[in-house]
Amino acid sequence: MNEVKVVVAHQDCATLRVGDVFLKIDATQTRTDREVEAMALAPIPTPEILWREPPVLALAALPGTALGRLGQPSASSPAAWAAAGAAVRQLHDAPLPPWPGRSLDEIASDLDGECAWLVANEVLPTDLIARNRRIAETALRPWTPVFTHGDLQVAHVFVDGDEVTGVIDWSEASRGDALFDLAILTLGHEEHLDDVVAGYGGDVDLDVIRAWWSLRSLLAIRWLAEHGFDPSAPGCEIDVLRSRM
Repeated sequence: MNEVKVVVAHQDCATLRVGDVFLKIDATQTRTDREVEAMALAPIPTPEILWREPPVLALAALPGTALGRLGQPSASSPAAWAAAGAAVRQLHDAPLPPWPGRSLDEIASDLDGECAWLVANEVLPTDLIARNRRIAETALRPWTPVFTHGDLQVAHVFVDGDEVTGVIDWSEASRGDALFDLAILTLGHEEHLDDVVAGYGGDVDLDVIRAWWSLRSLLAIRWLAEHGFDPSAPGCEIDVLRSRM
């Protein structure tokens, strides 16, 4: 019998690995519906769907390894990071998905609420919060929507050598800001930003990517803490905020 490995588990959902099969358990079926549809629409490699029996979605494991992990140095080559950037460009050039993403007003409101919570609970120094909030506001500008993954963490991109073999976890896919995807991919891995941008091509506003680093980190801290993760771990969200000072 294959070993059962808990990949991630929190109040929203859980993912288990049994051999070469991933079992995603999510009580919110609309989120799984979105993931299945997004994978069908995406023009880049995604996991094969083996079967679905709500609340479980079974996916085949992708070949290769994750491009990296937040808080850890990446062993992947510059060419692999560039290939990830090229895959993101291919996604962003695809037709838009039929559902919308979050609006500027929603994101701005969330930023207000999370910064107020961080200050009220003395989670971080007020000057650190204020500095990153000023940086984050650069991301809050109109954008031309593209097909975004929505949660393009470095651990969600798999590579074999210098080639991308697939991208996982599509439940947050929507119409959104292209630079948000690039920011999430390079969060905590600033040293690989140039490689990703080189693969992505075109004119990329690096200040907006850096603004999304601050914005995403400010928004994530409470959720991470409440779901059993540690945003203060070396190289993670709080270190990202500190690096902006």
